[in-house]
Amino acid sequence: MPLALLPDRAVVAVTGPDAPSFLQGLLTCNVETLPEGEARLGALLSPQGKILFDFLVSRAPDGFHLDVAREKAPDLLKRLTLYRLRANVTVAALPLAVAAGWGMEAPSPSLRDGRLAELGWRLHAPEFPAADADAADYAAHRIGLGVPEGGGDFPFGDAFPHEALMDQLGGVDFKKGCYVGQEVVSRMQHRGTARTRIVPVVYRDGEAGPAGEPVTAGERSLGQTGGGGGSRGLAMVRIDRLGEALAAGETVLAGGRAVAVEKPGFATFAWPV
Repeated sequence: MPLALLPDRAVVAVTGPDAPSFLQGLLTCNVETLPEGEARLGALLSPQGKILFDFLVSRAPDGFHLDVAREKAPDLLKRLTLYRLRANVTVAALPLAVAAGWGMEAPSPSLRDGRLAELGWRLHAPEFPAADADAADYAAHRIGLGVPEGGGDFPFGDAFPHEALMDQLGGVDFKKGCYVGQEVVSRMQHRGTARTRIVPVVYRDGEAGPAGEPVTAGERSLGQTGGGGGSRGLAMVRIDRLGEALAAGETVLAGGRAVAVEKPGFATFAWPV
């Protein structure tokens, strides 16, 4: 029943009277319907619809907290400050540590991970008692469930929300109205043009390889790998090309090693059989 400290995560606060409307007009997720006690997946996109930052958004007494990759926190602060204009909001980094727990009862106050129930919960606090797991353990847990995160599993500035499964994990609200990049994301949703997806891969001969290795089948280029934990990893692949390879009886390789490619258990998109 692990509790893992996540030193690679940081918390950015957006507070003030205009915080709900400010974030509602920027982020992919719906902050107005966000319940207390939930950490909801969201992203800030480029105008072209590419993911610049992904994070977990939760309510705070005076606004919202964004649980984000630590290395991206300074850039997120700058970007939000740039968008602030005349909005009555304050954007600041908080001196809070982040932990994740799963397989045990959540303590209070904790935040239910809105992406997937099996992921468990998050906790933001100035400090934590000794943990029995670390960031690598949590990454293996997350990857084993088929849930990607920016930076390790896809490059920031180069992936659409559909490719990163944000439409499958509650990270995009298709009914809330305009936000930065919304037009591109809405078009992909309604036209069904998301041919590339991040999916689990299982290595047949041992430990997962590093991120960035090519995924191929015969002469076909299918995509590239993301993070891994144990024998399981994630890879961004062209689903249509994967279907062609499977139909032709070709072996899928990641970094030259045989892998099985799976559809995430939570996913609803079409899958080649």
